[in-house]
Amino acid sequence: MSYLDKSLEEIHAALKDGKVTSKELVEESLKRAHDYQDELNSFVTILDDAKEKDITDNVLSGIPYAAKDNYSTKGILTTASSNILSNYVPVFDATAITKLKEANACLIGKTVLDELAMGGTSTTGHTGPVKNPWDTSRLIGGSSGGSAAAVAKGIVPYALGSDTGDSIRKPACYGGIVGVKPTYGLISRWGLFAFASSLDHLGCFAKSVKDAAYVINNMKGIDDNDMTSWDSSNIDLVKDIDKDVSGKKLFYIKEIVDELKNSNQKYYYNFINILNYCKELGIEVKEESIDIKLLKGAYPTYMAISCAEATSNNSNLTGIPFGNKKDGDNPYEVMINTRTEGFSELIRRRFVIGSFILQKENQEKLFKNAQRLRRLIVERVTELFKKYDGYIVPASGDIAPHFNEEIDRLSEKYLLLENHLVIGDFGGFPSITIPSGEIDNMPIAINITGPIMEDAKIFNIAKKLEEKIGFTPLSLRKEK
Repeated sequence: MSYLDKSLEEIHAALKDGKVTSKELVEESLKRAHDYQDELNSFVTILDDAKEKDITDNVLSGIPYAAKDNYSTKGILTTASSNILSNYVPVFDATAITKLKEANACLIGKTVLDELAMGGTSTTGHTGPVKNPWDTSRLIGGSSGGSAAAVAKGIVPYALGSDTGDSIRKPACYGGIVGVKPTYGLISRWGLFAFASSLDHLGCFAKSVKDAAYVINNMKGIDDNDMTSWDSSNIDLVKDIDKDVSGKKLFYIKEIVDELKNSNQKYYYNFINILNYCKELGIEVKEESIDIKLLKGAYPTYMAISCAEATSNNSNLTGIPFGNKKDGDNPYEVMINTRTEGFSELIRRRFVIGSFILQKENQEKLFKNAQRLRRLIVERVTELFKKYDGYIVPASGDIAPHFNEEIDRLSEKYLLLENHLVIGDFGGFPSITIPSGEIDNMPIAINITGPIMEDAKIFNIAKKLEEKIGFTPLSLRKEK
């Protein structure tokens, strides 16, 4: 097994002992990125001039990683997978990138996403769709699909993503890897291209819960450039990750699990098996109900809020201050031509919806009602957190779909099983997805979500369950 395929602790130990060099790891990672690019289309930009870094006591030092292409990277093409930014090179780094530079981590590439992070398929990026390493006829999910595919295939040990609805945790599920979205504000959003500011979270993919904990530990911290960030200096996600979890209490959402039972028996029994693992670990698990009207309303609520915020956040993409400018006889024509040619139909549609929602005569009925429903969902979950350490649910309702597979977006299955992860974004709750098994040679997963600022507790529970499950990522199997 290559050192690149080992855990971050094992790679770090090998680097310290001189068994492998940072240069060798970077070169191997770059080679894999190129070797699998035609197969997966994980990357917008592969940094062939990436350099090795000095090895320090930081576990991430000298180890290659990839970043979603909506993280600002100084002097490196950063497109958000949109034609309107196809020539944009930032003059500053996102705070999270700066922190990883300080850790001596080695960035080897920027990964494909759904255009401007608006989507759940990773098929709308301007460089083409991302394919699932388990089965290239299937989706990897989105919007952080390139990062998920790169980790699932073993190109890098970890990669950065962003999560506004489920954009880290759903691709992690489809890719058979760990995906984590920490508490809102644990990681600064400075330098992340804003989609929906009240929902956007930074996070990562990794092969294991502990690897993810090391990455988030290095990314987190208060930042003067982001007023929503907070002081997390007293939080260490690795320190207590192996603690005994007996006595912890989790609940599962009855309406979601009932729908899984009705629609996918194999997935349902896998979930029941995970609940039995919880009991073996001494974790008490109980069923709790959330008004099904609230759960069914989560998706339209997300769409209303995210489209409205996206319309405002992306109003600066005119081609005049920066970006892929198109010609026109006056500034108005320049903006019209730039935005018409620069955005795909999907993005233009979302901006039209967002503008409609924000019109004065529509705000009360559409935008403010969506905010009220969001508050009701968050209040109900927060109320349950007074009795429990978190909740556990299936991460999706099925294995990764095939490209162009028809989905009934008004079905109970879609509304309940494919959109409930947005609850974590609504409340800013820490949330982590871990693989739980396979169906038809494709990975499935569970999700654990907990109270705000209780990230360490959620990592601890996820780590102990991960050990019980014993899932082997695709990149560590003999047949790649």
